[in-house]
Amino acid sequence: HDSYVARYLETGIKKMMGTQREVTAQRKDGSTFPCVLGLSQCKNSGLICGFIRNLSSEKEAESKYFEKQTQLYSKEIQLKQKNSETKEIMNALVKNQSMVMGILDASFHSLFVIDENCIIQMVNKKSCEDFGWTKEEFFG
Repeated sequence: HDSYVARYLETGIKKMMGTQREVTAQRKDGSTFPCVLGLSQCKNSGLICGFIRNLSSEKEAESKYFEKQTQLYSKEIQLKQKNSETKEIMNALVKNQSMVMGILDASFHSLFVIDENCIIQMVNKKSCEDFGWTKEEFFG
């Protein structure tokens, strides 16, 4: 930094003067931290002021934010995969149900599927023909 200030004082060319840049600063104990460094020349006095703002908290918050964003994105991908798997399962179930109904409807006999409460869940076409009811009238 000393060479920059010396060059500025000799040439008057402002490379950093009046601007800010993000740099890594070093503490007395050797540890480092991210910061914003700015240089500015005070009018009428010739003094050059350096300003440092510690960015540790902001960088930590930014890191946590991106970590959460990554986790959310990962969960979104998992949900999309599960949704896709669920759709595949539902399509397979619909296909199987359609196949079962095709088998039931191919029968020459009236067939009924009932649940554990003895409520009709499915009937074939022959049942409708024999009893004169629609499929919907059998249910419930």
